[in-house]
Amino acid sequence: MQDQFERRIEYLRISITDRCNLRCQYCMPASGVQWIAHEDILSYEEIYRLVKLSTHIGFKRFRLTGGEPLVRKGLVDFISQVSQIPGVEDLMLTTNGMLLPEMAFDLKAAGLNRVNISLDTFDPERFREMTRGGDVSKVLQGINRSLEADLKPVKINVVVVRDFNLHELPKFFELARKYPIQVRFIELMPIGVSSDQRDEFVSIAEMKEVLGLKGLESQKKVYGGGPAEYVTLEGLEGDIGFISALSRHFCSTCNRMRLTADGKLRPCLHSPKEIDLRHALRNGSTDEELLEILKQAVWNKPVEHHMNEEAWQGSRVMSQIGG
Repeated sequence: MQDQFERRIEYLRISITDRCNLRCQYCMPASGVQWIAHEDILSYEEIYRLVKLSTHIGFKRFRLTGGEPLVRKGLVDFISQVSQIPGVEDLMLTTNGMLLPEMAFDLKAAGLNRVNISLDTFDPERFREMTRGGDVSKVLQGINRSLEADLKPVKINVVVVRDFNLHELPKFFELARKYPIQVRFIELMPIGVSSDQRDEFVSIAEMKEVLGLKGLESQKKVYGGGPAEYVTLEGLEGDIGFISALSRHFCSTCNRMRLTADGKLRPCLHSPKEIDLRHALRNGSTDEELLEILKQAVWNKPVEHHMNEEAWQGSRVMSQIGG
């Protein structure tokens, strides 16, 4: 189905939980987190119903996110059920990778196609400090297990922060040179509460300069319909890509919507405007009524976000990972 701006909307990001096994500094406080009440989280049965209905209007790519999706019990069985829905062509998962060493092969056997793994530093101390206790070695093991399980392409999402990991970009480049991994460098996005972080922003042009790729144009390659643009280089086992929501935003080709853990449908990933599907699901709505809600949400998807107008004007910087 197309929206009113003739974009084909076919990609749904589904947050299945707000819980996480890390406490990353850019994402949440060390303590006192206000979790969504258990009864307010969509059940697997409710999510399954929405996925199945959405395929009738052209949705075919589905990404499971969190929080950290791997912490929710019953996920492997749920993936097995969703992967068998006619029309589901691509079933993906975004994760911090901590639980992949134990789960990668089960996820693949259940029908998961591929994974995106968030990793911003190789340094054990920096990683432990940033995540308040995380072990980067588990993430690296998870990457290896994902490759062994054939959850391909394995994608590594790296949010680039000037004083945190800009100097590590060459190390991430080496991952793509040695292994069949897509490493995607992501610009910071300004979302949330106030803090002056303007100097931490690194543009894609500067990233390329650090990597010795200055002057090379990025090209759109078909890797699951995500927002990344990749550079063409010889001698790489994998790929190097870049994602920008500010310096070169991708709204004109955006093909996705987001379903929050508590059942709110967001036509734009970076907009507070949302439709309460949980209420519709639990208020006796028929499949036809739910389909009409989905159709209206697609049609009314905003033409673009407004982060460029709001960027750095008293906002905190945090990462929102691409597909």
